[in-house]
Amino acid sequence: MKSLTEYLVFNVKTRRGFVNITPKIEKLVTKSQIQEGLCLVNAMHITASVFINDNERGLHRDYEKWLENLAPHEPIEQYDHNNTGEDNADAHLKRQIMGREVIVAITNGKLDFGPWEQIFYGEFDGRRPKKILVKIIGD
Repeated sequence: MKSLTEYLVFNVKTRRGFVNITPKIEKLVTKSQIQEGLCLVNAMHITASVFINDNERGLHRDYEKWLENLAPHEPIEQYDHNNTGEDNADAHLKRQIMGREVIVAITNGKLDFGPWEQIFYGEFDGRRPKKILVKIIGD
């Protein structure tokens, strides 16, 4: 069995945002030369997410509104976590909802997606560099 481990760094300039990382992951799958296997993509920060969905701007705006309704950023005093001097309790909650990682099958050397599926990095407390782990295993 072969494997490839890579780390990608993202620095979203806004507090929140979604980045389509599918092309970067596809390049790594090609680099791995794995034809049949699995690709793990894992956000390595507790206020960031990796998820799969449609690459459609309206949906991304809907996510933003939905997440903000579930865990509004303000007032920051509503969260006990923010008593530590932080102001990002909402980002932790949003990450929990959106998920930590995805695993995609590799078939014939390509990510084996369903229709419209793409991989996204979700940032909920941006403006600093954060890492993503990509681990590809197989033959």
